[in-house]
Amino acid sequence: MSLPHAILTALLEKPSSGLELTRRFDRSIGYFWSATHQQIYRELGKLEAEGHIRALPSEQPARGQKKSYEVLPAGRAELARWTAASQDPKPHRDPLLLRMRASAVVGTDGIEADLRRHLALHREQLAEYEEIEKRDFPPGRDTPQDRLRHLVLRAGIDLETFWTQWLTHALEEFGELPDTGPA
Repeated sequence: MSLPHAILTALLEKPSSGLELTRRFDRSIGYFWSATHQQIYRELGKLEAEGHIRALPSEQPARGQKKSYEVLPAGRAELARWTAASQDPKPHRDPLLLRMRASAVVGTDGIEADLRRHLALHREQLAEYEEIEKRDFPPGRDTPQDRLRHLVLRAGIDLETFWTQWLTHALEEFGELPDTGPA
């Protein structure tokens, strides 16, 4: 996935100013595709220059006024093209897993504490996703759009569930290891 496509998706859901868009990223899309505010504003400029979006006309002078953007037909076509294209899965890269592997040769100092910290963070994220699910996807809310959005959220819930289970297992394994300080 690329940032321009994430922005086109968000703007098709609701035309927004750059500030509104960054806030929406912080609350939704940012859970699975993060971007800094600076990256979002820079990409808005590129999408506008490419003719994929346009700033909505403002009733007041533009100086100091926030611009709201909407997707143009060329932007919708690009998003549809990208959505329909095939992509291979990306290999999973996680520094924690590499650090675990490295600890097998240099010792485990610090790893167990970090596993506990990661477990707490994943439990927190899982609880947040489950709260979003309760709030935004009550029984009976099953339009095709809602079902697809819910699937994305379910992916987050399932990933966080995996990580909490794996980290719990890893910590159990650590409890059974002999002291393995620095090699």
